[in-house]
Amino acid sequence: MTSILPTIHLRAIEPEDLDVLYTIENDTKVWNVSTTNVPYSRYVLYDYVANAKNDIYADKQVRMMIEDEHHNVVGIVDIINFDPKNMRAEVGIVIKQDYRNKGYALATITRIKAYAANILHLHQLYACINKDNEKSLALFEKSGFIKSNELKDWLFDGKKYHNALLMQLFL
Repeated sequence: MTSILPTIHLRAIEPEDLDVLYTIENDTKVWNVSTTNVPYSRYVLYDYVANAKNDIYADKQVRMMIEDEHHNVVGIVDIINFDPKNMRAEVGIVIKQDYRNKGYALATITRIKAYAANILHLHQLYACINKDNEKSLALFEKSGFIKSNELKDWLFDGKKYHNALLMQLFL
């Protein structure tokens, strides 16, 4: 049985998104599944929004807001660590709490895969996911990513190190 994914739109970050961006970037629960471990000020985030070129070759990343069919922001998706020589990049996604477990993450990854292949012409997307994060691992596997390697003591949560799984998708 195939589930129907919600309709989403991806768009560039606008200055009006500062409050949403500030809330997501400073959510300490998200820090344990990412490489972030310090709070961001509104000024730093505003400066990023104001100065990002939205060109993956200039910025080495692309950040986009995820909107539902009513143009409510449901999260953020990042393509980061762009390597132009090898045509690969890391993907990260954060869905706001009220929108989790409703298919928005899967819909976003589906859209990002097409964008990475057809617009950016990437050869590969990858994600490093905490080995204990079963929901994220299942999401990326459902999206076609494969587990390729275990990275020992890769993520530090402030108290202990966790192994991560490198998930890869060849486009």
